[in-house]
This record gives sequence, structure tokens and C-alpha cells, in this order.
Amino acid sequence: MPDQLLFAIEVTINGLMAGVLYALVALGFVLIFKASGIFNYAQGVMALFAAATLVGIMDGQVPFSHLINAIFGTDLHHFGWHLNAVVAILLTTGVMILLAWLVQRLVMRHLVNQEPIILFMATIGLAYFLEGLSDLMWGSEIKTLDVGIPQGINETIDQITFEAFGYGFFIDNLDIIATVIAALLVLALMAFSQYTREGRALRAVADDHQAALSVGISLNFIWVLVWSLAGFVALVAGIMWGAKSGVQFSLSLIALKALPVLMLGGFTSIPGAIVGGLIIGVGEKLFEFLLGPMLGGATENWFAYVLALLFLVFRPQGLFGERIIERV
Repeated sequence: MPDQLLFAIEVTINGLMAGVLYALVALGFVLIFKASGIFNYAQGVMALFAAATLVGIMDGQVPFSHLINAIFGTDLHHFGWHLNAVVAILLTTGVMILLAWLVQRLVMRHLVNQEPIILFMATIGLAYFLEGLSDLMWGSEIKTLDVGIPQGINETIDQITFEAFGYGFFIDNLDIIATVIAALLVLALMAFSQYTREGRALRAVADDHQAALSVGISLNFIWVLVWSLAGFVALVAGIMWGAKSGVQFSLSLIALKALPVLMLGGFTSIPGAIVGGLIIGVGEKLFEFLLGPMLGGATENWFAYVLALLFLVFRPQGLFGERIIERV
């Protein structure tokens, strides 16, 4: 088998795994947009906040220690314990649910029936607030996130492909595990949406708020639920990306990668987020591999946005989005 073809297969596999992670981030946007019509600009910062909170809880760090020390002249930094990763993830999930309740109670509840642009601006303010709160609670330095996920080349795949093709594929263990976890989470969310009472209520609210209210569905409960789900999705995405590249400000920028995914798949479709993520993941890797050298490299930074722009021109609702027709 030609070497170039083997390289392309390896790149495609890595692109598929990256695409699943993109889809995972995009799911947070889809969940909130479907239920409330709000484009949540803060989704990426929620991933940063969740990952920083997880690291802080695992390391036994005192929240707001810098502020406390500055005000009272103390020297508090750590409680003196290190928690198990599973326990810390459960506690962080509780923090994200509390955050969802506070967002609904203090912000979104007061903006019911406002114009979409006002709701969007509210999420921009929420993003900057959470970013500052994260720095204030846990500090702004780069943090290492280790929840026990193995990293480095998968020796088994490397050996099998080398024996079969004479060339060992470099597939990272972290990418494999992240792909499996993200795929299971996506399937769980789809099953939740289709087969549970709360999932059906969520879809009813997404279709028609007034009709959902008329049959006794609580909008406040649904919105807290959907923000909690988005927070949990942000936590999982934060763990995967944080373990890969560290917990730092750039982690919040993963939301920018989700935008082209949403434009391709559609803002209201969970399957669309999955397909869009896979298309972006594979497309940017193959484009960089095949045409990157001729175009000066670094095409991964802009390929997804160019592809999304083409979709906006020719199919603005995306592959699976609902076509909106307005009568004038």
C-alpha cells in the first residue's frame, strides 16, 4: 500500500476522533438552543470553569484563596487533601448543576420574551463573568489535569498496523478514550431525549413554549435541566481538552471550533452536531495533509470557517436544521 495512502488513513482516523470532541462541545450549544432559543456564547467558558473547578477540588485548593489572603493577610492555599478523580468529578457535577440553577434564577428568568439579541448579549456577559470567577476562585495559572486517563501512543495499534502495512499508526490513547466517552455521552443524550419523560418534555418546550405550558410542563424546570445538561457536557469536554492541553484560558476558545460544526449540522439537531463534528474533524485534517503544504500550512485554523461560510450561502439551515420560512 502506498505510503501516502497510509498517511491519509492515519490522518482520517485522527480527524474522526477530533471530530467527536468537536461534536461534544457543539452539543452544549444545541441543547440550550433547542429548549430556549438562546445561543449560549458562554459554553466554552463553562468548559474552562468546570475543568478549573475539577482541578481545584482534586488538589484540595481553597477557593478564593488569593482574595482571602489579600484581605485578611493570611497564607491559605490548600486544605491538605487530594481527592479521588471520581469523587471530584461528582462534586464538580454538583457545582455545575448549582451554576445552572443560579443562571436560570438570577439571569435568564428575568429575560423571558426578550429579543434573541438581548439573550445572546446576556450569555456574552455570563461568559466574561465566569471567566473572571474562575480566575478569582482557582487562580489564572496553567493547571495540569490528571484524572487517570492514559496518554501517549497506543502500542497495540502501532504494532498491528506495522505488521499489516509496514507502517505504525500514531493514535493517542487519550484520543481513543475521549472518543469512546464522547460517543457514549452522545448516545445517552439521544436516548434521554427520545425515551424519558423529561426528554420528551424538553422536546415539547423546544417545539412550542405555550403548548408545553398548557399541558403542565414547567419551563423553569426544563431550563434548569437543560443548562445542567449543558454544564455536564462542558465538564466532560473540559476534562478531555484539559487533559490534552492543560487547563488554561485557551480552553474557553474550543467554543469557536463548535461554531462551524453548528453551521454544518444545524443549531437544533443533535445528530447534526455529530455529523458536523465528524465532517469538520476529518475535513480539516485531510485538507491540511493534502493541500496545506501548497498553501503555506496552518490551514486547520481557517478551513472549518470557510466550509461553514459556504454552507451559510447555499444551505443556511445546515444539513439537519429546520428550514425557517417567514411570510412577509
